[in-house]
Amino acid sequence: MQIILTHEHADAVLGLDDIRAVQPFSPMNDIDPTPIYLTQFSMGSVAVKFPYLVQKKLKEGQEIRRVAQLDWKIIEGDCDKPFVASGLQFVPLPVMHGEDYVSLGFLFGEKYRVAYISDVSRFPPSTEYVISKSGAGQLDLLILDTNTLYKKVSRSVHFCLPQTLDAVKRICPKRALLVGMSHEFDHQKDNEALMEWSRREGILVQLAQDGLRIPIEL
Repeated sequence: MQIILTHEHADAVLGLDDIRAVQPFSPMNDIDPTPIYLTQFSMGSVAVKFPYLVQKKLKEGQEIRRVAQLDWKIIEGDCDKPFVASGLQFVPLPVMHGEDYVSLGFLFGEKYRVAYISDVSRFPPSTEYVISKSGAGQLDLLILDTNTLYKKVSRSVHFCLPQTLDAVKRICPKRALLVGMSHEFDHQKDNEALMEWSRREGILVQLAQDGLRIPIEL
């Protein structure tokens, strides 16, 4: 198992300590750590939130406690600086998450090109170029944020549904899955509306769901 973090906000990192639940049990913590890929900026924030997950040695007299064993891997948030995790190359996709904060999406796959972007309010031109049909090449699958409290009104730090669909039209993937929907969405009714949009625009778009699996060959 390897984990890649998009950014250091609470909803992205507060489960880090619970990784111990899927690691082998060891009261002495003598297990192989799970690699965690993140930027230096995120590393600084995580070190403040979870100092006991970052420190390498116990202080004198400090009791051994069973905590997640993690191996921190620093990456760069730059489209031109890919990294390899689990034998797969990932291209960081910096996006604006509000106008004063950069989050990361990721592009991966050779046989089947996938981009995952969970938190975005605006695409920098360089990032949009990397994932667009009119730029570096068409995606087979785009997984994209539509995480807003109000479905039709932007909250400035996330796309609302109309903004998400505008971005899908510009990027023009073969297929798009939307993630992060609020309670305002009716999954069945909105998926039916999205099917109408898909037929009209020629791009298959639907809301994702918990447990959804997409068989692909990367």
